[in-house]
Amino acid sequence: MDNAVATPAQNTNIHFNETQWLQALFLLADTQSWLQQMQEGLIWQLPVKHRKKLLRKGSYLSSKALAHILERHYYKVPRHPLTGKFTIPIPQIVSCIRDACQQPPQTMPCSPHLQRVLDTGTPLGQDTSGNTVTTITVITSTGGEIITAFPGVLPPQQQDLTQK
Repeated sequence: MDNAVATPAQNTNIHFNETQWLQALFLLADTQSWLQQMQEGLIWQLPVKHRKKLLRKGSYLSSKALAHILERHYYKVPRHPLTGKFTIPIPQIVSCIRDACQQPPQTMPCSPHLQRVLDTGTPLGQDTSGNTVTTITVITSTGGEIITAFPGVLPPQQQDLTQK
């Protein structure tokens, strides 16, 4: 899937219909608000304490990010076999993400994003090498939006880059 943003063509329409444009704008805004409410309702359905922390600007877990995390890193979804896999229930994954977001952010090598690493002390899943791990890494934007999370830590070759 190509996620590149297309540059819109120059507007050659000299007849701008403000009324239609405003209707479309308000429809999109209302739809976006409705989707936001649906997404928050979905998070509230999870049996997780302190769910509200996942909806803060400082650590926002969108349904898109959660779907990405589960598609790539949940053991019941076999789409990405070479990635670390969580072997705990979904509510526990979300709880670990919430708890990891309370950790101080660390810079990432060659990336504008931040990482937060939490050692839970209990097995969460397996890293890319198949080793059982007790740590979770959460990657966020500088604005706090959660991008992804996975069991384990960044591979050593990427960690070495941050030391230089």
